[in-house]
Amino acid sequence: MSFSEYLSERWPTIARMTGEHAEVVLIAVAIAAVVGVGLGIAVEGRPRARGLALGVTGTMLTIPSLALFGLLIPVFGLGLAPTVTALALYAVFPILRNTITGLDGVPSAVEEAARGMGMSPLSRMLRVRLPLAWPVVLTGVRVATIMTVAIAAIAAAVAGPGLGELIFGGLARIGGANALNDTLAGTLGVAVLALALDALFVLLSRLTTPRGLR
Repeated sequence: MSFSEYLSERWPTIARMTGEHAEVVLIAVAIAAVVGVGLGIAVEGRPRARGLALGVTGTMLTIPSLALFGLLIPVFGLGLAPTVTALALYAVFPILRNTITGLDGVPSAVEEAARGMGMSPLSRMLRVRLPLAWPVVLTGVRVATIMTVAIAAIAAAVAGPGLGELIFGGLARIGGANALNDTLAGTLGVAVLALALDALFVLLSRLTTPRGLR
């Protein structure tokens, strides 16, 4: 069976797996965004806490993905839970780093002006600093999303949802019927999904970033 014939026959299944892949990635990144941005705000102005947070979250990226998925099995079992947990752990660092960088980049004159207007620290953070840091923070979320799209394919090793099932299934049956088509479809699906989500974040950035901050 040619690859075009394979796609015409299997496209509903591939589309479903692509949707599942996108869903698990976006759930994990949303969790990581809450943790990363919250942690970035919490360590603001505290160099030791900042260094510790960046060190711990950065260390997560050095753990091989297969090993991390395997370590999570005794705690969460198989399926969605270890997949989302592992992806969220990987995604926190770029979001945290960019949150810290974005907040550090807010001009001190703007901070002083907000303080002079009598704004509380919380109000300055929510109404002045975070909006100005938003383009940098969103870039961190964008990077984390693209990174986790690729890692999510490995979640098939712990029965996670998504296109990894096609890739791993095809590789396990290499030489068999449609094994190469399965592997190719899964790989191309991951690449196309990464490009689509990247384009989505570019659009989101343009829609949510004031013209003067672009």
